[in-house]
Order: sequence, then C-alpha cells, then structure tokens
Amino acid sequence: MTGPVETDVLVIGSGAAGLTAALVAADAGARVLIVEKASQWGGTSATSGGMIWIPGSADAVARGASDSPEEAFAYIRACTDANIPDANIKAFVAAAPEMLAWMEATTHVRYRAIPYTDYRQEVPGAKLGYRTHDPVPLDGKLLGRALETLRPSAPAALLFNRIAFTMDDVHPLLHRTPGWRRVLLRLLARYYFDFRQRLKSPRNRFLAAGNALVGRLGLSVRERNVPLWLDSPAVELLRDDISSRVNGAIVSRAGVRTLVNARQGVILATGGFEGNAEMRRTYLPGSWNPEWSGSVESNTGDGIRIAQNVGAVVLNMDSAWWGPMLKFPDEPRARLLTFERALPGSIIVNQAGQRFMNEACSYDVAGRLMIEADHPKAGTTPSFFLFDSRFRQHYPVGPLLPGVPEWLHQRGVRQVLIKAGNWGDLASALGVPGSALRQTVARFNAAAILGDDPEFGRGNSAYDRYYGDPHVMPNPNLGPLEKAPFYAIPVYPGDIGTNGGLQTNENAQVHDECHEPIPGLYAVGNTSASVMGHFYPGAGGTLGPAMTFGYVAARHATNENLH
Repeated sequence: MTGPVETDVLVIGSGAAGLTAALVAADAGARVLIVEKASQWGGTSATSGGMIWIPGSADAVARGASDSPEEAFAYIRACTDANIPDANIKAFVAAAPEMLAWMEATTHVRYRAIPYTDYRQEVPGAKLGYRTHDPVPLDGKLLGRALETLRPSAPAALLFNRIAFTMDDVHPLLHRTPGWRRVLLRLLARYYFDFRQRLKSPRNRFLAAGNALVGRLGLSVRERNVPLWLDSPAVELLRDDISSRVNGAIVSRAGVRTLVNARQGVILATGGFEGNAEMRRTYLPGSWNPEWSGSVESNTGDGIRIAQNVGAVVLNMDSAWWGPMLKFPDEPRARLLTFERALPGSIIVNQAGQRFMNEACSYDVAGRLMIEADHPKAGTTPSFFLFDSRFRQHYPVGPLLPGVPEWLHQRGVRQVLIKAGNWGDLASALGVPGSALRQTVARFNAAAILGDDPEFGRGNSAYDRYYGDPHVMPNPNLGPLEKAPFYAIPVYPGDIGTNGGLQTNENAQVHDECHEPIPGLYAVGNTSASVMGHFYPGAGGTLGPAMTFGYVAARHATNENLH
C-alpha cells in the first residue's frame, strides 16, 4: 500500500459525467483527482453520438423553441418509473439548462440545439425538436499527445469506419439529397489531406460526436491542472465507522494499491455493468451476452459493486438503454441498428417468419420488444433484418454500404450477410418457415404500396418519419420488398449501456439500506439508476442527465448552491 494521496474530490471514471463533475469541483476551488480503470480516457461517452437531451436551453430558446420546466417534468413523469422521485426529476429539469449554460460560459464545451424529435410523441409534454443538442466538432490537434489516449469513436459513428461526420451530414448522405456529393467529398478531403496524421495513424483528428464532447471536456480539465490517472481502477471505498462518511478509496495504480483520501467527497462515474457476464445473467436474462452490447468492454459494474460493499442499495437493475444490435465477428462490440429500420423496403421478422413490432420505433423500445416477444417457436434472439436489392442499392446497413460489392466489404459483413434469389431459399438459409415468411412479406408489401401498416402503424409518428426517406410517398417509412435478390442480417436484443444502478437522491447522493444518503458518496451517469427509469426520452437521454447530475454532485460536494 502506498500513499496516502490527499485530495478534496475524487472522481472515479473519465466519461462525460465524471469530467463534468471534475470541472465543476475544480472551479469551486477544490483539489480534484480523476482515476480511470482503462488505459484510455473518455469511457462510453467518447464512443457515443455525443448528443445531450436538455429541455429549455438558452440555445433552444434562441432558435425559437417553445418549452417550459413544467412540460419537461410532465413528459418525464408520465414515462419514467414510479420509483423515481419527483424531486430527482425536478432537480434534472432545473439544473440541465443551467449546467449547459455554465459549461459554455466557463469551458470549451459547445453545443447547438437541433430539430430532433422526442421519442414519445404521444405523451403530453413531448416536443418535435430542440431538446436534443449536438456537440460542436473539435480540432483534435488541440489535445496534443492526449489524443493518443482518448478512446476512439465507435466504428458505427464513423464513415467507412474511419471518417468522422456530424448530424448535418447524415441526411444528405443517407438520402442523397441535392449536394450530397459535395458533403462526401468534403469529408474525404478533410480526412485524406491531413497528411501528417495519415503518415502516422488512420485515426481522424477531426473530432465529432462523443469524441468532440469528451475532447472539449478534456481540454477544459487540462487547463485546470486536474490530474487524470489511467490504468487505475478503484478497488475499494473507505467509509469511516464513526461518522459513516465515505472519505476516500483504494486505487490500484499500475498494479500498486494506493490510498486516496477525499476530504469533500467521492463521485462514482464508472459506467454501467454491460460488460459483466455474471451481472447480465443475474439482472438482464433476456439479453445475457455482453457481446450484444455496443458499449465499452471496461464497463463491468465496478462502481456499483464497491458502493454495495459500503452499504449502498441499487435500483432498476433490470433496465438498460436497449436497442436492436448487429454483431459482426471482426468487431469487438455490437452496432446499434438505428435509422436503417425506418427506411422503406425493409422489415424485421422473428424465427417464425413473422413481424412483431413497428420497426421504425425508437431503438430502446425496439430492443425491449425483442426481449418481450421472445417466445418458444417464435424466438427473437436473433431476429432477422430483411431487405431487397432496391434497399441494398440505396441505403446502408451498418458497415454494409450501397453501391459497394459484397466482396469488397470487411470479412465480418460477408460472414453474417445472407443472400438468396427468392424468399423460400432465404427462409431455408435462416431456418424459418418458408410459407410463413412468404405470407408475412406478401401482407406487408400489399399494405406498404398504399403507404399503410395496419399491423403496427409504422410511419404514423413524427419519430418514425424523422429517419424515413422523404423521396418515398405517401409514407417515407414504407416500401415493398419486391426486387430480388433478397437479404437478411441477424439482429440481437442488446444495449448501448445499462441504466440501472445505485439509488441516488436529487443531489446525486448514494442511498444506503435505509434509503438515507451516505455522506461523501455520489453516483452519476450509468453507475446510478437513471432519472429516466426504463424510459428513453430522446437522443441524448443518457448523456444529458449524466452531465447534469455530475454538475449537481460536484456542487453539492463542494457546498456550492445550485441557484
């Protein structure tokens, strides 16, 4: 044992929630130390889309959006779990725009509100846009050598698995609207004309999405001289027997146990437990395989476990940020099947050859429905994403790109893509009943030609239509699967992270068995049970609360008032 190392606030985890907490605590005058289990910093946040869900931001108001704390509260309260207190929801709604305003006034973090619709348009308080915020890109050269240890973007967030892009680029490239070639050329030129970087690494120095967010947070942390230890997992929390206060932790730094004393508080921001097979089998039996997760492998529930060892309680451990996932053998993590399901000329069927949901619904609903619909002789693990050659020519499916022959794609794509000249042969290759599959496709095609989906209402909601093809009428989400050959890719019920965890109050303080706060201990991000419960409000519904409660926790730990 070495040490002790003295600090005021110890932050465990270096994702967006942890870095936000570190910045706020440092600006309050506290000495701060960040410790990170992995050899790279940024956590799941760095690999994410980087968007945050913030109701009523100053930028949204400036863009003419109409919103109010009452509407945001009503929307969340109607959708989240009954075991989430009103106080937690109100704390988020009040602090979220304040957090973002503070960030933009005092750090390098920059966001802009975008017209991305909330996921539950049928719920009172939902908005058609401007609660989701997209991070402003960052020149990675500003990070210097720290860029080498920043966790890279997930391949799914990169064009050709290498080239970063923004939300502004998505629709022109996806739907080939006027000017899409200019967009593509700009992205390619920016990447390949960075000659100095190309000679060293395929990594893009234009940072977008989660890399832009975490990069901006990292720049801000560096300016405040906050140390960040990599390869340094926290293995034990220290709780005083007399005061019951958590006053530090034991950190394994480069394999050496180091005592870290934290005078004002310990903030757990270690992510969820999606990479822990044992915990998944216990809490997520319908999605037990870590390989179906799109999150990072280092998220194994460490923060949750060490907090339980000092008396903390957990909540909603059966919950995750669900999604239908594609798994390619040559990639370490699964890919979220996001917009592809909303495009015309595609359906998802179970192992009985039948549709079982509105494929264009939000990904968390789609993932949960896959688990709920998994029955004997009609299994959904895996299900199959089906499309015809017209779809294949026009739209991507994960790394499968339109206009590019199959033999030019990565090996993993070639291994999982199934192709046949007719529905009977495809059914045989999938092991599903041929007659049932033909009936499903025929029934869907007849309705799709009319722009209707009487079974599941695909295309009826604003969220469905957000990713639909505007060139297709009368329903941008519907088109028949008619043109051979036909294709299938297996889809698994997975996640982009768990969101059940340590029970916390409106100050992000962790609760003990008596549901009282444990002095000195806070949990934020996916280490805590989300304020959203089993519900995903809109794009950025993970990172928005994570950063907000990182802000709240640090202010509380340093005795700062929120208002």
